[in-house]
Amino acid sequence: MLDTTLRRTVMDALEFEPSIDAADIGVAVENGIVTLTGHVPTFSQKATTERIVMRVKGVTGVAEKIEVRPLGTHRTADDEIARRAVNTLNWNTAVPANAVKVKVEGGWVTLSGKVEWQYQRVAAYDAVKTLLGVIGVANLIELTPRVQPADVKKRIEDALKRDAALEAKAIDVDVHHGEVTLSGRVRAWPERHAVESAAWSAPGVRHVTDNITVAS
Repeated sequence: MLDTTLRRTVMDALEFEPSIDAADIGVAVENGIVTLTGHVPTFSQKATTERIVMRVKGVTGVAEKIEVRPLGTHRTADDEIARRAVNTLNWNTAVPANAVKVKVEGGWVTLSGKVEWQYQRVAAYDAVKTLLGVIGVANLIELTPRVQPADVKKRIEDALKRDAALEAKAIDVDVHHGEVTLSGRVRAWPERHAVESAAWSAPGVRHVTDNITVAS
């Protein structure tokens, strides 16, 4: 696909999404790699923008340089953001009680602590990214599963085979002490995401390195 055509497709995808204001987002494309610039009013819109672009067919990489600029001159104080973040995490049933700590500095939220599953780590991130005043989130939560089964590799490969949209033979899975390395080739970004999700879903996985390439 020509870069000019891909740029138009990406812009159309952003303009079609009702939850973001694409008016101040710049899009440049070179050899399938999309560079995003400009600014949005919330961190949630920034994260949504990146997710939408990565799903566009033909995109092989994303360089994200969007700034978060809250509307108006008043910015939410760090202590208020921290209070809201702690309350939000406490109300979220997917996040273990008292497992995650919150630090806020200049609107940037840093999450730390330890949980057993990746979905719990993601749930904590999703819970705070939409809070008013947040301009960025650093998710430093560690994964410390209680059990590390010997058949992690087989569990992941079986999960890939069950997904009709994936060509499991094109994916290589290497596991070492809970560290999973994925390699191979897929046809689109959603397939790459599906493979990574399958890896994270296996018990005992502490880290996933995704080296899968996307066909242009």
